[in-house]
Amino acid sequence: MIVFRCLWYHAKSLSVWATCITLTLLSLLYSLDIRAQYDPAFNHYWNLQTFYNPAASGLNGQINVQGGYALQMLGYTHAPATMILTADIPLWMIGPAHGLGAGFVNDKIGLFSHKRFFLQYAFHLNLWGGRLSAGVRGGLLTETFDGSGLDMLESSDPAFPTSEVNGNSFDLDAGLRYDGKRWYVGFSVMHTLAPVIELGDNKTNEYEVPQAFYLTGGYNIRLKNPLLSIQTSAIVRTDLQFWRGDVTARLCYSGSKGKMYIGAAYSPTISASLLIGGDFHGVQLGYCYECYTGGIGALQGTHEVTIAYTTDLNLFKKGRNRHQSVRIL
Repeated sequence: MIVFRCLWYHAKSLSVWATCITLTLLSLLYSLDIRAQYDPAFNHYWNLQTFYNPAASGLNGQINVQGGYALQMLGYTHAPATMILTADIPLWMIGPAHGLGAGFVNDKIGLFSHKRFFLQYAFHLNLWGGRLSAGVRGGLLTETFDGSGLDMLESSDPAFPTSEVNGNSFDLDAGLRYDGKRWYVGFSVMHTLAPVIELGDNKTNEYEVPQAFYLTGGYNIRLKNPLLSIQTSAIVRTDLQFWRGDVTARLCYSGSKGKMYIGAAYSPTISASLLIGGDFHGVQLGYCYECYTGGIGALQGTHEVTIAYTTDLNLFKKGRNRHQSVRIL
């Protein structure tokens, strides 16, 4: 309710259509059926925006490198573990309107391992007092299944491999994004071709990757103290069968000697999370603990760590480089 009241209080400073989009996005979080999905769900999605939308590549005019690691459902055998690494830069040789990015994702769930290698491009256009961005991403999607880990009574069943099998396919994503002075909204589609990956030398098993749709948004609330702000964000993701939504609010401190934040996130019927982080000697570190609300147990949640580094493009002139928290409006 605090987030809704803050957004309503500051709605007069936004355009009408942007306010409606933000409120609609937040309200969806409480009305959708929530389930698991193919792509990893990071609580620091607001700090990994180039992964969830290629249109964010090169958006802030700086070199950005972000990494994250999440260890889920502690104490369970074959618990999911996810690692992500992304980097993006503006193509200053062509102009600030062009951005380029690359990334790698390794997501291991039980006997399955999903890997993605990708390159992405974005074009940015100043429009209506803000910035409109469009991006496209292409890459290699690799699936691996370790059949040696199966414990079966009938080991001769050809439907179940008894050794490690893998396959790969081309993958394509696309996205749009608009940034205002203190807010943004974005929409992206992952796996637009819905690739089907054939596993093993005999191609007897198939793995179909469904399309996934992402709607993101955020709004920064200024406080009377100029060193403090409340940064709100939300994300809704669906493959048109299963859904997950997250809403996040962070209290941020930006002083001359450093930056820090503390916040909370909520995913209806799934989890509640606490976040903390800051800028330490030019490196941004973040930590999140996600506690599941579905009866798994408070101590069997997810530990998530992120690290990021940002620098200006002018690397050769002394005194010109500065570091700041990435993806903060």
